[in-house]
Amino acid sequence: MRRLVSSKALLPLAISCRSSVWPPRRGRPVPFLCRLGSSHGTDSRDVTAPAPALPLLARDVYMSSASVAKQEPDASEIQQIQVLDAIEDSHGGVIVEMNETMDSDSFSTLLQDSLSVWRRLGKRGVWIKLPIENANLIVTAVEAGFRYHHAEPNYLMLVCWLPRTTDTLPANASHRVSIGAFVMNDKRELLVVQENSGKFKGKGLWKLPTGVANEGEDIHLAAIREVKEETGIDTEFVEILAIRQIHDSFFTKSDLFFVCLLQPRSSYIQKQHLEIEAAQWMPMEEYSTQPFMQKNEQFKFVASICRARMDTASEYRGFAGIPTITGSGRLTHLYCNKDKLKLPL
Repeated sequence: MRRLVSSKALLPLAISCRSSVWPPRRGRPVPFLCRLGSSHGTDSRDVTAPAPALPLLARDVYMSSASVAKQEPDASEIQQIQVLDAIEDSHGGVIVEMNETMDSDSFSTLLQDSLSVWRRLGKRGVWIKLPIENANLIVTAVEAGFRYHHAEPNYLMLVCWLPRTTDTLPANASHRVSIGAFVMNDKRELLVVQENSGKFKGKGLWKLPTGVANEGEDIHLAAIREVKEETGIDTEFVEILAIRQIHDSFFTKSDLFFVCLLQPRSSYIQKQHLEIEAAQWMPMEEYSTQPFMQKNEQFKFVASICRARMDTASEYRGFAGIPTITGSGRLTHLYCNKDKLKLPL
């Protein structure tokens, strides 16, 4: 059996291949179904051949280089090509997870052969998830036409668009979610903090506790967590009072900022020493009349919204969080003004 080095032999054929056994075991026969297309119809047959010693990230695809007019290729005409192990996504592409280490030369050969097969099979986007342990393969992938899509602490996602058409692959996440917590006690005092880092360090500004939602964290839970971390105060979420969007905020990403109304369940403050310089309960009037608040339009607006909710609760209402179930059975929260909804909530 000959090893197919070039993918050019595949071009005259209309071939679809699937593995009926994966992963192969060393020295064990691995059956594959190869379908050869021709003007006279198709010919399907099972070909059994001993699987060579391959990396776990590769699979064998057996293809015929015989004339498309020939209906019964014999074993000597069957050629073998190794391709990266991948799963199909729901948009006509494939996803490769490089869970095993591999040297750059082996990866380059497998990647080029794989791209040839995937193009022939009409695949669109190819995603390669490279764990940080396989960082040595980044240059090889980029040289093959891949680009960065996104990165996380333990992996880099690369992507390549195969067809000669407009690239329709979805972009990386464009927003992050942050919160500001409006916490008012029975004395009509507002929970405020001074930060010991960032752009407000040393300016004497008393501001709402703020922070960024973690991955997989609901907005209202992020607000509760941030208040607890910064001040030690336990709270209960009531509603979202306002939403602000700003662009090019964090490494070119846009920011969605949710002002959340929380009800305190404790009163004793234990500030976080790492990020918070000071924390206290402050009268609303004193908070809103700070010089910085009067000069900064955005902070002034937020303060006015909080005051409106405090003074005219029956007129200004925010969005409460209603737990609901998605079509896939996952718990989520729908934020809406539920006061006049005629629903069994």
